[in-house]
Amino acid sequence: MKVIHLPVMLREVIVLLKPESGGIYVDATVGLGGHSEEILKHIGSGMLIGIDRDDEALNMARSRLADNRVVLKKGIFSEVGRLVAETGVTEVDGILFDIGTSMFHLKTAERGFSFLSEEPLDMRMDRSQDLTAAYIVNRYSEKDIDRILWEYGEERLSRKIARAIVDCRAKKKIGTCAELSDIVCSVYKGRGKLHPATKTFQALRIAVNDEMNELKKGLDASLGILKSGGRLCVISYHSLEDRIVKNFIRDNQKLGVFNVLTKKPLVPAYEEVRLNPSARSAKLRGAEKK
Repeated sequence: MKVIHLPVMLREVIVLLKPESGGIYVDATVGLGGHSEEILKHIGSGMLIGIDRDDEALNMARSRLADNRVVLKKGIFSEVGRLVAETGVTEVDGILFDIGTSMFHLKTAERGFSFLSEEPLDMRMDRSQDLTAAYIVNRYSEKDIDRILWEYGEERLSRKIARAIVDCRAKKKIGTCAELSDIVCSVYKGRGKLHPATKTFQALRIAVNDEMNELKKGLDASLGILKSGGRLCVISYHSLEDRIVKNFIRDNQKLGVFNVLTKKPLVPAYEEVRLNPSARSAKLRGAEKK
């Protein structure tokens, strides 16, 4: 299906990353290539290494970024160092991480990310991996489901939702996004500003893709490949991610590794949020390696 792709905070990313002619840059979440396409406009004869764990996204990026300055690699954040080394590059001028789920994932119903979907519960960014959201909700213990919902979704009703999931699966396997959404809605018994299933689906997605651990490992890996004066830019979309990024930059500033470029995170302008509501929760932080 055709998905309209609006790269988040594009202008702010370019200002913060400061891509320059002849530089080598890593887009660690190349996705559909929006940020990468703009970076290429600034680097002249430089090089861009695009990384993603999703084969479908990589195929679309490959079409969009048909350029001999681009090298695309499949992989996860924790593999960034190895993937860059495979290109023959030892250090880079900048790295961009755009964390979270793209509209491609949310709008492609069969990928099972959306609580509005009648498709099977999946939520894998890399469809070659074994663990799915369906496996978690149907096989994990009530205690582990509660922990996932509380830790990754900050879901205040995590215990009740975990209990409801276990009760329902005892009668019938929970197979689709809509079935899980209905279970969560039955616990809430009402609607607020957010759909009741928002935090549950967020938590399951994070667990399926091991996103928090991968983010930490990817940030650590960035230290090994950024050259002196190289810049790290990270876009996050919820407090758990932002906290990891903030602490990583702060800790490495104290160690004398980084100069902080954003004392407070940059956020999207009003006009961007109006045109792309999914950008409303984005926070951009940056640092420069000494």
